[in-house]
Amino acid sequence: MKDIELKLESLTFKPHETIKGKIQVNYPGRYDGVVVNSQILGSNHLIVYRSYNNKSISQNLSRLFINKNDMPQNVVEFTASIEFEPKEIHEIKFRASIIQEHKEIESDIIFGNLVP
Repeated sequence: MKDIELKLESLTFKPHETIKGKIQVNYPGRYDGVVVNSQILGSNHLIVYRSYNNKSISQNLSRLFINKNDMPQNVVEFTASIEFEPKEIHEIKFRASIIQEHKEIESDIIFGNLVP
């Protein structure tokens, strides 16, 4: 079992649809929280995080930190969206990392595709 597991509901994304993900932390040591970020490869556009554990995010965040205190049973669910119209297929990299005292301890990476 990995120390952190990132799962996405789908690995194919379209503009303006909701991306749903889940992070499970199995790390036995201390940690402050997790950070999830993403990159649309071959593009300067960003994925915007909309909520975590059913709490809306009011700002447009492209990098999301979730405190351990906001993660019951060391699990967090999040939503995000892509708000631009791609002209071609782009690969998307999602990365979730365990953070302790401003340092990354472990991470998990998933790749998906953004289709026009």
